[in-house]
Amino acid sequence: MNKKKRYRTAVGITNRTQPFVALGRGRVESDKFWRWGDDNLFPCALALMARRSTTHRRIINDKADYISGKGFVCDEERTPRLRSFIDRVNGQGESLRQVVNKLAFDKALFGNAFLEIATDEKHTFLAFWHQDASRCRIARDEKHILLHHDWTTFNPSEARTLPLYPAFEKQDDGTLRAIVHYKDYEPMFSHYGVPPYIAGFNVSAIAYKTDRWNISRLDNSFQLSGVLMLDSAVDSEAEADRIVRLAEQKFAGNPGQVMFVIRDGDGKTDNSRFIPISSQNEGDWQALHEQAVGDIVVAHSWFRTLSGLDYSGGFSAERILHEYEVALNTVILGEQAELLEPMREVIASVLNLDASSLEIVNRPPTRSKPIYMKVWEARKADGLDYDPEDPKQQAFLSEITKYNIRSID
Repeated sequence: MNKKKRYRTAVGITNRTQPFVALGRGRVESDKFWRWGDDNLFPCALALMARRSTTHRRIINDKADYISGKGFVCDEERTPRLRSFIDRVNGQGESLRQVVNKLAFDKALFGNAFLEIATDEKHTFLAFWHQDASRCRIARDEKHILLHHDWTTFNPSEARTLPLYPAFEKQDDGTLRAIVHYKDYEPMFSHYGVPPYIAGFNVSAIAYKTDRWNISRLDNSFQLSGVLMLDSAVDSEAEADRIVRLAEQKFAGNPGQVMFVIRDGDGKTDNSRFIPISSQNEGDWQALHEQAVGDIVVAHSWFRTLSGLDYSGGFSAERILHEYEVALNTVILGEQAELLEPMREVIASVLNLDASSLEIVNRPPTRSKPIYMKVWEARKADGLDYDPEDPKQQAFLSEITKYNIRSID
């Protein structure tokens, strides 16, 4: 069943130079905004996990790339100004595809995304900006958005409070600004969206921890962990520390996972020995990691071959194309429609342009037939009726597809 989705709007901040805020400590208390998570730092936790889990991050990246497509097309003959706007949507020279890619990334990662809109009173220009979702919070009156550069140390005097779209408010620079808040619907969550992979949040942590376990084994040169019993008579704590360091250099490797136990000997016999702690669960760890990776893909409502998995058995272009078609009709097109709907509305109301022809170019990651093949040759290869003398079937596949669009970001 497809998720119901809706978007919320608000105004954005103009300062984009603040770096990403790392996960911090403390609980931010304020009556000015609704907390995003119990400690208001849930976006930081989501971003941190995405930087640690390889498969989880790969899916988020791929979703953003597939949803933003390979560029935009429109009816350039009827609306030439629309083509110019697509190529440059803000003062930083970003194209519409670049802005949509950032929005799609935030939407896949946080379940929320923010699109800032800028114009003036006479509607002489229009600009779109992406706002980092981790910097945005919904005000208590639910009619404003607060933007702050560091929610671990929230200071109301440093925050911006601006109204929701379609209401615009004049800024110090004379522009009117507004922002669209996209969010994934989730029951019991009315202020912020919840990312679709929330059910797989724990398995993303499992995949990260199993990777970290393998790294620790590599750092230890794959040596066995254990207890090293040393017979030695020591007169002081310093002497005991010296013996431990000497034994570690000789036996433990670097850094080593060996616990040293020094006991008083009788001076006649040396009963020093190493007691290994052997582990027979390596297969269980591998199975756990593979299950976690599979669960991550399922939680994202995504597909294994589109995530760079299952290539060990060979590269199957047909399977990739099949899964891409399923993803296109179940995930990609729906997300694209949600992102473009408010954009078309704003373009029409501010620039007075017909944006109904604005579409994202979708291209599969691989092709089963070369674009220089003619239509009748492709029909022949698929076992369909073909006529080499038919003028329509004389066209090349590149002529009836969108592979040859004029501008690809």
